[in-house]
Amino acid sequence: MTIRERYELIEKEILSPAAMLAINSKGRKVEEDECDVRTVFCRDRDRILHSKAFRRLKQKTQVFISPEGDHYRTRLTHTLEVSQIARTLARAFRLNEDLTEAIALGHDLGHTPFGHAGERVLDQLCSFGFRHYEQSVRVVEFIEKDHKGLNLTYETIDGIGNHTTGKQPETMEGKIVRIADRIAFLNHDIEDAITASVFSESLLPETITDVLGIGKSERITTAIDSLLRHSTEQELSLGKEVQQAYDELYRYMFDNVYLNTATEIKSEEHKVQELISILFDYYIKNYTAMPEFYRYTAENESPERAVVDYISGMSDAYATYCFETLFIPKPFALQF
Repeated sequence: MTIRERYELIEKEILSPAAMLAINSKGRKVEEDECDVRTVFCRDRDRILHSKAFRRLKQKTQVFISPEGDHYRTRLTHTLEVSQIARTLARAFRLNEDLTEAIALGHDLGHTPFGHAGERVLDQLCSFGFRHYEQSVRVVEFIEKDHKGLNLTYETIDGIGNHTTGKQPETMEGKIVRIADRIAFLNHDIEDAITASVFSESLLPETITDVLGIGKSERITTAIDSLLRHSTEQELSLGKEVQQAYDELYRYMFDNVYLNTATEIKSEEHKVQELISILFDYYIKNYTAMPEFYRYTAENESPERAVVDYISGMSDAYATYCFETLFIPKPFALQF
């Protein structure tokens, strides 16, 4: 018996009936020989962790564009916080932690540079629209490994593609990541907003703090405890009071942080509109100026599809570099 087979037996013994067992996976689009050590979901997690798209998350905006200092979240640190919360919940509910972690680590691989500001611009520009969760699926199915994709399991791709809005994931592990994502970003975005002096903790309405508590740790603990009390093996629930408080917190953050362009920090987002719009227009007209990898997509699908793949995959720094290289005159030294 291999290590993997032994672990698959352990999963059967200790996990909840609602858990997705590795041995019951619907599998991959392209069949592969099994690993002697890792289950299929362990392999998914490892492939995501070692992907190029995952590494680029460290230079992609979470909320605040180009902040000074090292204390603000990036898309990578957001992803790691989602993974931590999701694994805690998965363990508490006796669900598959490996599948949960794979979905959490992969859920934002398709996110644009400059956070949701970049996502909104691309959505407006391209004819087929842009949603980062759909692009995340495209990344793992097609873009990574020179158009071969990562060949992930059905369950991991389902969780990645349904982690935010619309259709619910088919697995409880996917549902765990979906709710962990919201818990994570609301709480760490508050902390970043306080660091950026957008507002202070004391400005949060009492209708929120009286229920959820004060501070990131209390609010996350309240959510986890409420989930444990009110959920069943088939359905996650925060409980009415905590759900209402988190919904109010969500609206508060949109009004006061995410869409509040009156602050100096968020007022920079109009520059994102210009930068991405100009790059998009340039590469649509000059798709041969893109790397060969994306020229292949342009010729086999469409220039627009290739440009969306190229720009959405950029880090903040690389998008800025491309803009400067194409449109900002380079200084030169006078010769004497």
